[in-house]
Amino acid sequence: MTMKQLTINTLFALLAENMPATTWPADSKLEIALDAILVQNTTWQNILPSIANLKKTTGINGPNILALPQADLATLIRPSGFYQNKSRAIINFLTWFKNYDFDLTQAKNNPAAQLRQALLALRGIGPETADVILLYVLDKPQFIADSYARRLFAQLGVASAAKYNTLKQVVEKTQPQLTLTQWQDFHGHIDDFGKQYLRRYQNFSASFLAGYTLDLA
Repeated sequence: MTMKQLTINTLFALLAENMPATTWPADSKLEIALDAILVQNTTWQNILPSIANLKKTTGINGPNILALPQADLATLIRPSGFYQNKSRAIINFLTWFKNYDFDLTQAKNNPAAQLRQALLALRGIGPETADVILLYVLDKPQFIADSYARRLFAQLGVASAAKYNTLKQVVEKTQPQLTLTQWQDFHGHIDDFGKQYLRRYQNFSASFLAGYTLDLA
């Protein structure tokens, strides 16, 4: 069987053509950042009560959240699991954000690499969480090499798909011609594709990407 070859741009085009449009279900950029922290090692459904608690108690307002004792914050986000670690991560992130007076415009003025380094220096913020914040909150184009992306790229024959940072670097070195919104859509489409075709009981060979390989040279 002859395999058809894709580039990042044509892969995005196929995903955009075959997957529904997606948007991050949040009322504010700060809520997206909190989502990214809370969803670590749990499911989306498990973070919804935590977000509801934060909205009711703080209005998802940075200074209001920072004013809470950590024990109270941990109680509010308990449904998300790992609530002690996540409460510390939220405090660390908001303390960093306070340096910019909780103003996204000020934070965005910094280069993406500098922002990523600063985020990764915060305890509780790993590569995937940092990249989600960069892409969706700080409007810095990024490839998010999450578990669904790594599974998809492995199915498409990418040898470097096993590790987060390796795959991220390989993809970004190809310099795809994608806008900020398209990078966001790319991440959303990959995750939706993964939920449909890349879970254990599902079959990649039945998907519209079967028969393709991805060229990242």
